[in-house]
Amino acid sequence: MDKNDKIYVAGHRGMVGSAIVRALQARGFHNIIWRTSKELDLRNQQAVNEFFSREKPMYVFLAAAKVGGILANNTYRASFIYDNLAIELNVIHAAHEHKIKKLLFLGSSCIYPKLAPQPLKEEYLLTGVLEPTNEPYAIAKIAGIKLCDAYRSQHGDHFISAMPTNLYGPNDNYDLQSSHVLPALLRKFHQAKEQNQPAVTIWGTGTPLREFLHVDDMADACLFLMENYDEEGCINVGTGTDISITELANMIKEIVGYRGTLVFDTTKPDGTPRKLMDVSKLKNLGWQYSIPLQQGIENVYADFVLKNEEITPE
Repeated sequence: MDKNDKIYVAGHRGMVGSAIVRALQARGFHNIIWRTSKELDLRNQQAVNEFFSREKPMYVFLAAAKVGGILANNTYRASFIYDNLAIELNVIHAAHEHKIKKLLFLGSSCIYPKLAPQPLKEEYLLTGVLEPTNEPYAIAKIAGIKLCDAYRSQHGDHFISAMPTNLYGPNDNYDLQSSHVLPALLRKFHQAKEQNQPAVTIWGTGTPLREFLHVDDMADACLFLMENYDEEGCINVGTGTDISITELANMIKEIVGYRGTLVFDTTKPDGTPRKLMDVSKLKNLGWQYSIPLQQGIENVYADFVLKNEEITPE
């Protein structure tokens, strides 16, 4: 990418999209375009086509998506599959029609089978049954990968797909009804500390293993892939290490400074038992993460506290 090339970041207000914008700006890219969902509904094919025709971007980071945790995925199943399919169909097709130089599609580690061997290798895609609670979202993301591959195969488009592990960082979602586990735990422990609650309830058994990557590392990987990778299929982006939900909860408990106890609600689902990415493919290309989990969570929590202190009651 040249510093003057027009770059479209779809989903610029989300956690990943905003991190990509920060990374681009830090490296001197100044011709970056974006639209809010109110300005451009990516589910609207005509609107997307008109946008591409008018703006003529040369590179596209497709980070726009409807996302959420177990509760949101399992509750709004139709919304998760429809919205995500519509977004990727419209953006990927418009990118082809308007002959952009390259597109990076962002998926999710949930594309892999629930009981796939660990760590998760890229070739495990479509080798088994998906986790039921987020199957609609996973199917939409798998379709996005296959769309990129199909346009590459039939038309020679330079469309690539990256599969991030669980992400956290600035602009995360802290809504307890729709957030992922790490921000949900941060908010729960913070509230429990502020309100002197004797215990914090954790969903499930605490035994599932999860891998976490700071979103600034993810953005760095996205720029690296855009400039150094051009293959079909998907490539994993992660740390290659994981931690149990219990260990994560205790780490966050210490960082927040909460002194109560943990209670595990085993009536709630655990989700996939383990989701550890095999990141050897990306590491062999020359990229690996740089922000340790504890340091990353400490930074995120400091930012969370600062933003909450800035909110004044009406």
